[in-house]
Amino acid sequence: MNAFTLTERRPPWVVFTLEADPWVGAETAKLQAQGGRVFRLDGRELREPASLFAAFARELSFPGYFGHNWHALVDCLHDGHGHGSDTRDIAVLIDNADDLHGVSFLGIFVAVLCDAAWRANYQLDSDGIPDEWWSPFTLHFVFLLRETQPDAFAEAVASDPDNRVTIQNGRLTVTLGEDWPTPDID
Repeated sequence: MNAFTLTERRPPWVVFTLEADPWVGAETAKLQAQGGRVFRLDGRELREPASLFAAFARELSFPGYFGHNWHALVDCLHDGHGHGSDTRDIAVLIDNADDLHGVSFLGIFVAVLCDAAWRANYQLDSDGIPDEWWSPFTLHFVFLLRETQPDAFAEAVASDPDNRVTIQNGRLTVTLGEDWPTPDID
């Protein structure tokens, strides 16, 4: 696999790493230098679905009609609702992600983030056909850990059958399985 990046439209869509990882600072700086935006959420607010949806809606400026459910989260993340229509490329960093260790819905949460990133990066419908109305943009998620090692999250994240988990360079990376098409992109 090529080096992980937050500036290109390719997997992995989600990365768990230590907050001191120099990769995070270098990648977010490159993204911002290219005109992208970095949003930060606090993992302590994401331990329950209701507060998770509220935090995403607040920090990424979702519209008032955001449905506060998993499907609505995918929709608002990938289709340009909120987070600034002039913004093309996005990284969402989740600070204090250690607090999510043991959360029962972690697998579905990460699968939702992967789904949203897959849709944003490729702008394909569920059949793998390019969307004629939306332009692709980069969307990636990084869980920043203070003390817990990334591999401690592997089993919980892999509990969702769509998630493909890999440990590389001390980071846990997540993408979608083979049932999700990967187009050739520029």
